[in-house]
Amino acid sequence: MATILGTSSTAILASRTFSKTSIPSLSVASSGLSFRRKCYGGIDLVGKKGRPQFHVAVASVATDIGSVEAQKATAKESQRPVYPFAAIVGQDEMKLCLLLNVIDPKIGGVMIMGDRGTGKSTTVRSLVDLLPEIKVVAGDPYNSDPEDPESMGIEVRESVVKGEDLTVVLTKINMVDLPLGATEDRVCGTIDIEKALTEGVKAFEPGLLAKANRGILYVDEVNLLDDHLVDVLLDSAASGWNTVEREGISISHPARFILIGSGNPEEGELRPQLLDRFGMHAQVGTVRDAELRVKIVEERARFDKNPKEFRNSYKAEQEKLQQQITSARSSLSSVQIDHDLKVKISKVCSELNVDGLRGDIVTNRAAKALAALKGRNQVTAEDIAVVIPNCLRHRLRKDPLESIDSGLLVSEKFYEVFS
Repeated sequence: MATILGTSSTAILASRTFSKTSIPSLSVASSGLSFRRKCYGGIDLVGKKGRPQFHVAVASVATDIGSVEAQKATAKESQRPVYPFAAIVGQDEMKLCLLLNVIDPKIGGVMIMGDRGTGKSTTVRSLVDLLPEIKVVAGDPYNSDPEDPESMGIEVRESVVKGEDLTVVLTKINMVDLPLGATEDRVCGTIDIEKALTEGVKAFEPGLLAKANRGILYVDEVNLLDDHLVDVLLDSAASGWNTVEREGISISHPARFILIGSGNPEEGELRPQLLDRFGMHAQVGTVRDAELRVKIVEERARFDKNPKEFRNSYKAEQEKLQQQITSARSSLSSVQIDHDLKVKISKVCSELNVDGLRGDIVTNRAAKALAALKGRNQVTAEDIAVVIPNCLRHRLRKDPLESIDSGLLVSEKFYEVFS
């Protein structure tokens, strides 16, 4: 992949000029002509001039903000130290795929496959420090977006319809781990049947899917996940909603998340239905260079000896990378891709016999995200060359007699079409 990419993600990141970005205003105003929009669950929201009429109130009392910040600082100190993303040596393909998904969550997640002990789970969990802040409705268990009805829980939408004020707070994007031994009730959530029968109230205890809404859901050893949990993930990934049905009671809530999975292909293949739900596929190999292996061992030893000091040594690089991600997310909507390039992407997908159109969509999105990461507002053929193997590799039909890596097949077809 190194020869295909031309430049590593580290070089890409180093080439940017970083600038501080101001936190956007949290006030929402609307004026003009009225409109009516049908939302999920049959609720009509009346708004103005193509935008929902939201009444948003931002908590601005100094003492409240101070107490919240103090709680955040205490919680951060009590957490286990995470290995810095900037300190990870090599594995540029995997790191780039993760960064692109943080910039544009609609890419659809990453499937990371490779040898054991290659830093797959360490890299994914190190992403926590780089995740940007988002606006959520205070006290809502589903991290509802105050500006998007499709990402709102039922209670929040009802409050909007009634014209009630919403208290908005800034919080970091969640990363939720899905354990292999988790029960379906823990993942989907549970309904208190006794309370529903005695009091006539829908008492719902949200699960991991509710917590992961508008965040990241990480499944380590995803190829070993039980089939009934795979079915739950497929349903949520397809609809963006999680529905719990128990004893004639039905509760739905938004469950839109970036799905990240990792695994070792020697331990079993992933079901093709779930594999197709991952936007990108990163192949990770063991580092063979002796000097590089020594560097990785030494860095890990430094981290184990004094995690706080080690993290401080990478603080500046982490902050630069975080600023770059924030800048790329804000400029993503202005990135353009020429029609000619779109046609060539679809031609590559067609000639590779890729089923469906997900490959075309994801390649376009990933190329735009990479251009935004590089600080440009126009996608080039080089951007497409970098991302297209990761977007199409896992979508090719399996040939048991084929020995060549599917990523190389995609690259060969790309250069054939784009030349």
